[in-house]
Amino acid sequence: MNGSSDSGERSGVSRRRFIEATGAAGVAMTLAGCGGGGGGENEVVITADQEYKDAEDAVTQALYDAGLSEDIDVTIRAGDFESGERQTQFVSALDAGRGDPDVFMMDSGWTIPFIVRDQLVNLSEEMSQDTLDYVQNDYLSSAVQTASDPETGDLYGLPLFPDYPVMHYRKDLVEDAGYDPEGENWATEPMTWQRFSEIAADVWDQNEDELDYGFTTQADEYVGLACCTFSETMTSWGGAYFGDHDNLFGPVGDRPVTVNEEPVHDTIRMMRSFAEGPDATNAHPDYQKVTNTDIFGMTEEDARGPFTDGDAAFMRNWPYAIAATFGDDESPVDESMYGTMPLPYAVEEGEGNYEGTGGSSHALGGWHLAINPNSEQKDQAVQVLEAFANEDVMLTILENIGNLPPDPAVTESANPDNVGAIGNYLDTLAVAAENTVARPVTVAYPDQEPVIAEEVHAGYRNEKSPQKAMSDLASRLSDIEEEVAEE
Repeated sequence: MNGSSDSGERSGVSRRRFIEATGAAGVAMTLAGCGGGGGGENEVVITADQEYKDAEDAVTQALYDAGLSEDIDVTIRAGDFESGERQTQFVSALDAGRGDPDVFMMDSGWTIPFIVRDQLVNLSEEMSQDTLDYVQNDYLSSAVQTASDPETGDLYGLPLFPDYPVMHYRKDLVEDAGYDPEGENWATEPMTWQRFSEIAADVWDQNEDELDYGFTTQADEYVGLACCTFSETMTSWGGAYFGDHDNLFGPVGDRPVTVNEEPVHDTIRMMRSFAEGPDATNAHPDYQKVTNTDIFGMTEEDARGPFTDGDAAFMRNWPYAIAATFGDDESPVDESMYGTMPLPYAVEEGEGNYEGTGGSSHALGGWHLAINPNSEQKDQAVQVLEAFANEDVMLTILENIGNLPPDPAVTESANPDNVGAIGNYLDTLAVAAENTVARPVTVAYPDQEPVIAEEVHAGYRNEKSPQKAMSDLASRLSDIEEEVAEE
């Protein structure tokens, strides 16, 4: 952890608070910093969060059971907590030519810039064809794309786990309000945003003395707005940043900028209706008020707090929120009250303006394993990654750490009794996995991400009309595209 991620990256999430509350069973994982001495001969050092260090015996044994030679020692090193600092350390280590660690765990949101700079080992040239075929055919395709060269398609990172949000809701309040989520298959069949707004408004109205919000989400001006909540909602309306999703990863400077279009305007109008009502300026008249303007200052933990405290009926958030809620001894929300469903949509899948748009859409977060080209144990590191591409290893990680498998079929086949807090919600997570949208990660994205957040937020707060905000965004994105293309 989005975590997107996490931010999909889920930036702004108080992950430390979550980890302290839930321990190693939590869903989150972060990268560790580089530095220090390398491992000995036949020792492969992998950087990871404390959760992976805590589960080191189980994970390494699973790797050996999957066929990794026991002559190779695998060391999991716990490291720094902050994602931005770790990314900076990775850059420093690679620029300095250091061979430690042997294996990086990289955020899916910023792996491609390392690939484009030719700073990682090309796995397509090193891994067995059987493993490459398994990754290409069975892994979540959007996760694989974020680990591949956008021009050649060669694989440079092995997806370790993806992350994607779902709609969390108070099943008890929904049922008391007269709805039948089980009979209507809410867990696996997404509803429209319009119906969602009607239900959320009704449940909120029937519980106005108990609830502060009908719905919480992440709509602050931060990276998570650009990569995740706005991106997925815009996609569900049929809109896109750069046209067809084939353009998500480039080519920079040679792809259309498509944010100043009606589906994108309607996305902003709907969110304004959610927060201020259908009669508000620049709001969409077909959508109900289901929350208030507090959401325009919320990141992940801000949105989770009211839900965990019993003050919200619905919440868009990542799976970590399930364990965080159940791990909070003061929360009035228990497992019997908790439901999940795929995120709603505005237009049917395939009926959007561009390929890949329309239908229930979930921002893709997650992490990859990538090999340091300066490693003195490159051959051994390749063998370690080969072992990670194994269903039993994925299940071990799911059961001991809570990270979702990169092969969606493994999630579907997992025994719910063995995977902790998320066990009852695997059906929803499986649907979300098949309907993800990656952030448009290119060498230009670090400059584009804050610009997107700024202009979308201005539209949300009615500091600009949706048309003005998106016109300004289109111009600024185009300028960045041109500047980067000329470098």
